[in-house]
Amino acid sequence: MDKIFVLWLYKNMTGKPFILIIVGVAVVAAVAVYVGLGAGGGSDGTTAGLIDAVGATDHVKGNPAAKVVLIEYSDFQCPACGAYYPLVRKLADDYANDIAFVYRHFPLQQHPNAIPAARAAEAAALQGKFWEMHNTLFEHQEIWAEAANPTDMFMGYARELGLAEEQFRRDYEADAGSDRAKSDFQSGLRAGVNATPTFYLNGKRIESPRSYDAFKAVLDEAIAQNR
Repeated sequence: MDKIFVLWLYKNMTGKPFILIIVGVAVVAAVAVYVGLGAGGGSDGTTAGLIDAVGATDHVKGNPAAKVVLIEYSDFQCPACGAYYPLVRKLADDYANDIAFVYRHFPLQQHPNAIPAARAAEAAALQGKFWEMHNTLFEHQEIWAEAANPTDMFMGYARELGLAEEQFRRDYEADAGSDRAKSDFQSGLRAGVNATPTFYLNGKRIESPRSYDAFKAVLDEAIAQNR
């Protein structure tokens, strides 16, 4: 259902405002929610159950010392996450000095290539290029997402990023990447995540803003409150 609906969106919403695309993709995300996760968030959907503190192993860009921290739980194969990717990337560029942006994996069961993609990102991270692979995966999501075996595509992305190919392959095939994705997933369950993408701003779950300006307003308020 999500594949059919997203293809319809891509075909019929080209050039439409971002808010219309996000509202449509959000329907897909709602359908794609894990059933029976036992989410720990508040009834209003705004508070975390028990979100893990940002640590040395987290993937962070922006200002690691910032008083404002935005954590995203995401799935590389998720269409809604792909729709939010350019918006979040622009925010990360625009607020590079003011906010710490954190990416955590939350691979959904119905996305069979989500964990392989997470493994690719983690293998790239071992060569210092997590964010470069993160960007590449989202920018090429339509290509690899439905592949029966995306490994060759991921190897091609690694070459394009200038990674040591044999090291990347070894790290990609190792258990560490999958273990990291599963660890992040458990962290998300503790926090009450039940769909992707889910955002936490300074430990508080926020409703996913529907536009750059709406997201910017939320971040500006957080920055003002933490000066």
